[in-house]
Amino acid sequence: MSGTDTMSAARATDGTGAAGVTGGASAAGDALLTAVREGRVPQVPGLVAALGPAERRSCVPVLKEMRKEARSDWSKAANQRMGALLVAGAGCHVGAAGAATWIGGRDFTGRSWARHPALGAVVEAQPEEWQIEVVGRLAAKRGSGWSWDLFPLIERVVRRTGCRVPASDDFVAEWVRSAAGAETGPRGTNDTLLERLRADTFTPVLLPRVFELDDVAWPFDSRYSTRPGDSWPEAVAGLAGGPHFDRAELVDLCVARLVRGGRPADQKAFLAVLVALAPTTEEYASRVRDLVAVLDGLSTVAGHAQQVLTGLDEAGLVGPEVLVEASSVVLFRSEKKLVRAQLAWLEQAARRSPERSGPVVLAAAEAFGHPDTVIQERALNVVARRLKAAGEAVLPELRLAAEALNPAHHARAGELFGAPVGSGEDDDTAWSELLPPVPVPAPLGDPLATPAEVAEELAVLLASGRPDVAVFERVLDGLVRHAHLDRAALTAALEPVLRVNPWREGSRWSDCGPGEVLYVAAAVAGLVDPHRRGSVFKDKGRHPLRGPHNTVYGEAIAARLAEAAERVTTDLPPLLLATPTDATGAVAAEVLVERLAVHEAAGVPVGRADLSAALLRVAPTTDAVVRAAADRLTSPAGRWAARWLREGGLPAQPSARVVFAPGPEARTGQRYWDRWWETVKRVAVTQTGSGGGPVGPAGERLEAEFWALLDGTEPTVDRARKQNEWQWEPSPHWAAMLPHHREEQAARWLDWFADSADRERRGAGRMLVVLAEGGGPAGLSLHLAVAYGLGARFPDDRTAAVDALLVLAARGDLDGALLGRELGELVTLGTVKPNRLAHSLVTVADTGAYGTVWSVLATVLPALLGGEGVRGAADVLAVAADAARRCGARGEVPGLAEVAGRPGSSRLVKHARALREVLAG
Repeated sequence: MSGTDTMSAARATDGTGAAGVTGGASAAGDALLTAVREGRVPQVPGLVAALGPAERRSCVPVLKEMRKEARSDWSKAANQRMGALLVAGAGCHVGAAGAATWIGGRDFTGRSWARHPALGAVVEAQPEEWQIEVVGRLAAKRGSGWSWDLFPLIERVVRRTGCRVPASDDFVAEWVRSAAGAETGPRGTNDTLLERLRADTFTPVLLPRVFELDDVAWPFDSRYSTRPGDSWPEAVAGLAGGPHFDRAELVDLCVARLVRGGRPADQKAFLAVLVALAPTTEEYASRVRDLVAVLDGLSTVAGHAQQVLTGLDEAGLVGPEVLVEASSVVLFRSEKKLVRAQLAWLEQAARRSPERSGPVVLAAAEAFGHPDTVIQERALNVVARRLKAAGEAVLPELRLAAEALNPAHHARAGELFGAPVGSGEDDDTAWSELLPPVPVPAPLGDPLATPAEVAEELAVLLASGRPDVAVFERVLDGLVRHAHLDRAALTAALEPVLRVNPWREGSRWSDCGPGEVLYVAAAVAGLVDPHRRGSVFKDKGRHPLRGPHNTVYGEAIAARLAEAAERVTTDLPPLLLATPTDATGAVAAEVLVERLAVHEAAGVPVGRADLSAALLRVAPTTDAVVRAAADRLTSPAGRWAARWLREGGLPAQPSARVVFAPGPEARTGQRYWDRWWETVKRVAVTQTGSGGGPVGPAGERLEAEFWALLDGTEPTVDRARKQNEWQWEPSPHWAAMLPHHREEQAARWLDWFADSADRERRGAGRMLVVLAEGGGPAGLSLHLAVAYGLGARFPDDRTAAVDALLVLAARGDLDGALLGRELGELVTLGTVKPNRLAHSLVTVADTGAYGTVWSVLATVLPALLGGEGVRGAADVLAVAADAARRCGARGEVPGLAEVAGRPGSSRLVKHARALREVLAG
């Protein structure tokens, strides 16, 4: 039977819409297609076996049609049908290339049907050459997700046929995860992993490749039992010296992987392998250069290499140049434990061999530039003890290195080295504050000029995980503009994009975001009717973009997109009012007036959502020319905009500072899943809300979705939970809705910023720079948000907070005293840890903004030093002493004299004395 005959005989459809089979096709072909349609997976192999080659080929077009219609259906019946399609298509493709393409299709991924025995039965029924070629092609395909469903099929064919073992990354990673494969030793047997690996024919080929993989830490961290050899590190060590692997080969592979670097978890995993291999002193001695190379890597790996090198030095197996080279790497690291160990190694080496004192003191002097003054002091002590044995020849270099010391050590260094230290360019009078240039918002650029450009930008937006504000706004504006100019041409340009990214209306489980602009494109192309309300959770009156899981920001985006979709199919507005003129989301007043004039000239009314969004984005202006042009507008929207620009727009909201403790009932089931039993204290800001904002000349108000953006805030996470905001994180698109109200935004988002300090949230800091670069007053809320960010758990969030602080300082918006007071309160409450704060402020100081740092610390220190003091205050005092010296600060700090007057020589007392001396002049 020909393919044409089969297709003509298979035009009847069932309820799924898939092509059915009627009379005219062979009975065997009809039976197979019917079984596929009904999802009877176990019966498919037998039905495929009953077909001849020509009959199988004739079924392929029908199977393709059925597959196309089942792709977007995730019902239980459709899932069964996809399984049957996978098995039937694999058997009906006579060519190996077509079969491999079919089996490896993306739409089968994630449904796990590739692991079903029926697929294996169909593949095993084919000629051996066909099987080998199919699995070879499949092994070369990239996997996705945690588990690679194609692995069992490929593994069975390779083991049965004895063909070449695939060595692709995905195949090797799945072999590791499956603990050497099912046939060599399933987890249910009594064999250890070592015994399974010894018996596995894959091991000689795949184990060396394991050392080249990324993200293999989890299997290596697992132990299958308490018996020796039942974990990956022990099993690899057990294979050393066996029939397949020379011991030196495995040690070389492991050391080379550590030298290469990679993810911290992977590095720790391969370090565990190296420890399990337990190289001898001689084996380590032959790899000294590799050990020195990893001193610059992960701290755990560097620490192990440092210990090994120290032992080799004690055994006399390394030369003095290794000690010097290792010191030059380690003494610049931030991990104090490593630096202290290196200084101890240096002193031990000089004590064992006094003739090495010269290189030792010069190597130790490299720590004079370490940011921690206690480390500097320790290095100076090492130099002082070994200076006599080193001789006078080292003094010139030591004097030069001493210039990097903190001024607190200058006097002692001058006595040791026989010359004054710290004069010249480091003098306080040479200080001048260095701040970054004031950031200028990037213009959004000209509108997209052609329908092709709109389609191209839409494709970029849909492919991006986090499209930026400019891309989203330009695409939305382009869809509206070109629908007005030539909707047919725009539809033709959008066709390829919409074919790959069809709009699928269904139950919404996520916040409405930029990707939903696809709905407007589908409306332009006539693929959806925006005037018909969809069915979401059986609510016939709800718009498909306005799901119950939207935040207030999602509702505002949904309102804009829904209105645009309706208008591009009816009155075709010439453009949008709310399209920003720069990347912050702001709309220039003169541009808004021009756009309103274009609408009036075209006789097209403005959209209510579009106007509301535009008014929140425009800043009032005092420009007489712009105001006069606004006063000439005659439409209701034009008169309201003119009044808005003249009277100042939306006023700032009054706020109040509140200290509160979220109770356990507020945290249960929410984002406080970590350490839920703890009672945390936080500082928050309450605001009364806008109440709808100013009223227009005819009693107009902002649409409800938009004045809700400035609703009041309360210091309770329960409110955030009720509004779905606890599920989502702020984005630049949210900030762009209110570009001149960063203070209100910061108050609303304080929970996220606080989470970064007293919980395990990561990534909240990225919004601090966005707010700092925004418009409007910078008051208590924004300073408090920056304070949380400076004490964030993760370094990247602290770095973002530093950037935000510097932006505020450069723009003249930073109130150092206010930020310092809030930081002092947060440190006292335990929300911000002093060591994290010190790390952040050192980063600020390193940019040259010493005066900015001191302006903040001057009001932080009383909170740290008062009463019993705060643990970790010494780190902050060290930063304060350096910043005060460099910017020439003078005066008194409450509580400092009492701490500096304490007996003893603790770090806290030392740094307090140093700061007291600086402030006293």
